[in-house]
Amino acid sequence: MNRIYQTLILHHLNHYTQMVFLSGPRQVGKTTIAQRIGTHFPNSIYLNWDITEHTRLIIEGVLAVGKAYGADELKSQKTLIIFDEIHKYTHWKTFIKGFYDHYKNIFQIIVTGSSHLDIYQQRGDSLMGRYFQYHIYPFSVGELIERPLSPDMNEEIFSPRALKEEDFKKLSDFSGFPDPYLAGNKKFHTKWETTKNSQLFKEDVRDLTNIHEVDQMEIFSVLLKNQVGGLLNRSNFAKHLQVSIQTINKWLSALENLYFCFRVYPWSTNVARSLIKEPKIFLYDWSTLDDTGKKCENFIACHLLKAVSYWNDTGLGKYELRYIRDKEKREVDFLIVKNGQPWTLVEVKHSEKFLSKNLEKFQKMLGAHHAFQVVFEMPFVNMDCFSVNYPVVVPAKTFLSQLP
Repeated sequence: MNRIYQTLILHHLNHYTQMVFLSGPRQVGKTTIAQRIGTHFPNSIYLNWDITEHTRLIIEGVLAVGKAYGADELKSQKTLIIFDEIHKYTHWKTFIKGFYDHYKNIFQIIVTGSSHLDIYQQRGDSLMGRYFQYHIYPFSVGELIERPLSPDMNEEIFSPRALKEEDFKKLSDFSGFPDPYLAGNKKFHTKWETTKNSQLFKEDVRDLTNIHEVDQMEIFSVLLKNQVGGLLNRSNFAKHLQVSIQTINKWLSALENLYFCFRVYPWSTNVARSLIKEPKIFLYDWSTLDDTGKKCENFIACHLLKAVSYWNDTGLGKYELRYIRDKEKREVDFLIVKNGQPWTLVEVKHSEKFLSKNLEKFQKMLGAHHAFQVVFEMPFVNMDCFSVNYPVVVPAKTFLSQLP
């Protein structure tokens, strides 16, 4: 299937000169996306850091790579070059900066990474202005519908369309990662999940961090699953694992950087007696959760994070994913903030259709345009959720179909 990211990245390559950085979890499809984009070019080159011959060539330096692929003969027509998983190379930023500066008129460049490719401006090592980052996430309801996208990438919200019930169930049961979703098989999913976790802790943590307490960190990741949707209490984790809060912070940052989990922070502006600091935690793979309520909330959280990232990556505005909670423990699960202003409130329920009073309360307080109670166990209804500006109960299948 064609993924929404292919249209997005081809649009970039047709309009901009900056490098494309693709980051996302392991096995989310970054390499497949990059290689499919390569089929749209007369010439494309693929270099993977995990292939020994490619590693040796990259280590030889910028000019060696250019010479190996006849850069001098390519000046009349740009060629796409893909550097896959090159973030594992200690000096990757220096290499990529040099390659771009030397060959930007010859090559269009895609860089992929299974950790956040966060670039900080450092003396002699700045990539500022040389790249745009695009975040690749697992399949979502909206993406599985495979609707056509406009060439100018101007769509924020789409018309509702039904996803087949069996596809929605597969997405819920087996996650949105391509391999287990397409297999649709419980045994395959179990083996795939075990292998992915082993690679995360035995390879990625070892290769990409300075963390040595890998076994304890893996136990910490299991404990995080019980915390999904709840406030993150680092003191309790530290006490349970007999480590410092600083160690918990280090582990948590590493797991975020490696796309195991993400934090959602509270929104406090204009919220009386709001919580100021404590985030909620969610996983990129909701399929590992046994608790129905946590799984539903995590499922919606991943869809909202993907939408927010997509809107940011396409340049439609500045979006944030937050939640609302005050000291009286009145809460709305999620708030989408658009250009600094509350835009859409989302309360998640498995089957409860009685409208939450907190939606009305916080919508009035914040002036948010939309307030939805998204119910997981409701059939699809062909309605435009975003045409309504008052608190309303909507099916998850309808609401999610309108997001990218």
